[in-house]
Amino acid sequence: MKIIRTSTIPLSLNVLLKGQLKFLNEFYDIVGISSEGELLEEVKQREGIKTIKVNMERGISPLKDMASLYKLYKILKTEKPVIVHSITPKAGLLTMLSGKMAGVPIRIHTFTGLIFPTRKGAVQKLLIGMDKLLCSAATHIYPEGEGVKNDLIKYKITSKYLKVIGNGNVNGIDLEYFSSNQISEAQKELLKKELHIKNEDFVFVFVGRLVGDKGINELVKAFSLLNKENNSQDRFKLLLVGPLEQDLDPLPEDILNEIKNNPDIIDVGFQKDVRPYFAISDVLAFPSYREGFPNVVMQAGAMGLPSIVSDINGCNEIIVEGENGVIVPVKNSEKLSQAMKRMKSDTNYYQKLKMNARPMIESRYEQSKVWNAILSEYKKLIKEKDYRV
Repeated sequence: MKIIRTSTIPLSLNVLLKGQLKFLNEFYDIVGISSEGELLEEVKQREGIKTIKVNMERGISPLKDMASLYKLYKILKTEKPVIVHSITPKAGLLTMLSGKMAGVPIRIHTFTGLIFPTRKGAVQKLLIGMDKLLCSAATHIYPEGEGVKNDLIKYKITSKYLKVIGNGNVNGIDLEYFSSNQISEAQKELLKKELHIKNEDFVFVFVGRLVGDKGINELVKAFSLLNKENNSQDRFKLLLVGPLEQDLDPLPEDILNEIKNNPDIIDVGFQKDVRPYFAISDVLAFPSYREGFPNVVMQAGAMGLPSIVSDINGCNEIIVEGENGVIVPVKNSEKLSQAMKRMKSDTNYYQKLKMNARPMIESRYEQSKVWNAILSEYKKLIKEKDYRV
């Protein structure tokens, strides 16, 4: 039996579903569909699956969307999968519509995050309309976490049954890979030297896209406030790991200038392997506006780092206040700065959070548990569905 997994850009298949497609390919004929790019070829080689290129615009582009929809329809008619399963918003809309048109019997979409709660006016209405259309064409809807599920219900996006698989998250965490033991002391010292980080520095790390929606504006302001109010001998560094996306969600000039000119802010850009940067850091600072179920918070926890996160979906499910991290209000630089300050000033508090960080990830999000839960769901749906009709 054939199952097709789709995402708007290949980065999602490559990173969000790393290893899972290879695992599922042992039981079904798995095909991956996404926009073209080197990462799609990497998925093909690493996961050992067939991949097909269908370019999909992340933004709203009616003519290009129609072309992508038709191409997906033709592929699905040819491939004849029993299940088509999408992640990411645009791939979800186009896959569910084309899947229904092509008569794919089981059409699954996983909501890994919702955009519309952070938007207003006509834009919000449009995004809600698109998600409602997506859900109407899908046969099964899976929110990535309880927070996403609650928002889908709150905004009346669909009346269909909503199920969170396991404890949430689409792929779980590879605890062997994301382990502080994987990074040697020599590697850490070399990287610190390269980035001009001293052993006495207390390092906050952010991993993700450097865009407004990820809370970068508030993080930079909070860090600047922290340094400004620092009357002690404490030394702080802010390590930014991720690509700058000025075309999609531009940062204002004052924030860009602060990142560029503040000697205590270190911007290393996109890094394929983020583990060394976790390994030389003390705390993850992740004040995002919206998430489904952020992998980076789980990765940091697995590497033994406590996290400061905003009170949003996913983040407030992974982090338990005062146990493995701190939860602060969204878009609040002052509260964020206060939380950052306490991490350094209250040693006993910090050590408690650090001690709990990895065990709390191990107990809930170990990767094989997530993969087997997804496999069980596929088997159940196929058994229940008379897809020959």
